[in-house]
Amino acid sequence: MKIISIQNNLGIPKYKQIIHSVEKAIEEENLKKGEKLPSVNKVCMEQSFSRDTVLQAYDELKKRGIIYAIPGKGYYIKSTETTIKQKIFLLFDELNIFKEDLYNSFLKSVGKGVQVDIFFHHFNIHVFNKLINDANGNYTKYIIMPTNLKEATAIIKTLPVNEVYILDQTNPELRMYPAVYQNHRKDIYDALLKGKVQLKKYKKLIMIFPGFREPLGMKEGFEKFCDDFSLQYEVITKFSNREIMRGEAYVIPNDRDLVVVIETSKLQKLELGVDYGIISYNDTPLKKVVENGITTISTNFEAMGTILAQMILKNKEEQIENKCALILRNSL
Repeated sequence: MKIISIQNNLGIPKYKQIIHSVEKAIEEENLKKGEKLPSVNKVCMEQSFSRDTVLQAYDELKKRGIIYAIPGKGYYIKSTETTIKQKIFLLFDELNIFKEDLYNSFLKSVGKGVQVDIFFHHFNIHVFNKLINDANGNYTKYIIMPTNLKEATAIIKTLPVNEVYILDQTNPELRMYPAVYQNHRKDIYDALLKGKVQLKKYKKLIMIFPGFREPLGMKEGFEKFCDDFSLQYEVITKFSNREIMRGEAYVIPNDRDLVVVIETSKLQKLELGVDYGIISYNDTPLKKVVENGITTISTNFEAMGTILAQMILKNKEEQIENKCALILRNSL
């Protein structure tokens, strides 16, 4: 039985007609799981196609997980699920409540007919490299959180350039890729500027910046703000064996450090928002109620997921800076 059927003058690219022919053959059970597809050479001879046209069709079917290739033998049916039109590789740095909101928003917005496989590199460049190498060629789109991994750009560039999207953090070396990202340097500067009136009552600003996971732009924006307004400040890598002095305000990107600071203040019998201040990063429902409210600098992760989904569905190639805001509460 002839599997590949092509009609001229349809206005549909030939490679897409090949894809449709394979899908139809699967749906009508003329091709079953494990069965072999017509070889590239055979399709070329029967239809007078170039090899590139056939390979383009087979490559897309492979990325969608419908077929697989055995070098030297040919292409075989891997899955009979033809409703999956896009297969997306999603590489996060880690799972937390903010990333969960982003992920759920993305899944909801991207809709049916899309399979999303999520992975985590945990800020480990070796894991990052292996996951991307293993995924290369098996997906229609690749969404990557490169964070601040130094070798990430070179690894990302091994992927098909037109299929990559950058998420959350980007840099000048990744400008050729569409992205939805946070401008951490600008965001923290603008947020502190918005809270400048509240910050005036504090003698010193202290940022707790471990620097391993946290974007460098946070530290740069914080320092620029303090320098521009001649404020006394300090950047420390950890909060340990330290007392909180009255009149200090802490900018705390990491929630573990937030807990330690609040615990220390209770031992010292200090009142948050009166004796000392806190600005945390990334808003959560819990921060609305802890200590009568923690002031946060936060982007909208749900919006980030929605924007990313729309970019992929509409094949937009843009670099979109996700909005960020200062949410003032009792802690400042």
